Amino acid sequence: MKQLEVHIMQQSYMLGCPEGQEERLMAAVKQVDEAMCGIRDAGKIRGRERIAVLAALNMAFDLLDLKTQNTELNQEAEQARTQVAQLEQAEPATAQASLDWEEPRLQSIMQRLDAATGQPATGNATQTV
Repeated sequence: MKQLEVHIMQQSYMLGCPEGQEERLMAAVKQVDEAMCGIRDAGKIRGRERIAVLAALNMAFDLLDLKTQNTELNQEAEQARTQVAQLEQAEPATAQASLDWEEPRLQSIMQRLDAATGQPATGNATQTV
């Protein structure tokens, strides 16, 4: 495990970091530093500990929102997969016509799912389903 010196709100910290995860840790440090500095700079809260707690709560709130959005998008994607599977079992000409109509909707769902999970956008929705 590597030791990295990082700075959060102008204070130095030595953190352990698994090999190969340095970039990820630095991105997390940057996010925490920006959140804490933003709260401090707003001028309403004094004290590093209170700022840290408020920043943690804000980040936890954002994370819960993303988890909820991810769950909803996964449900929509599963419904779309089920519809595609049902259409594929139907007559091929009917299935293709329905898929052509559904493709923009499927692409939209898949793009939103990719955005929520932080994965790169997929190409053609009918290929990924």
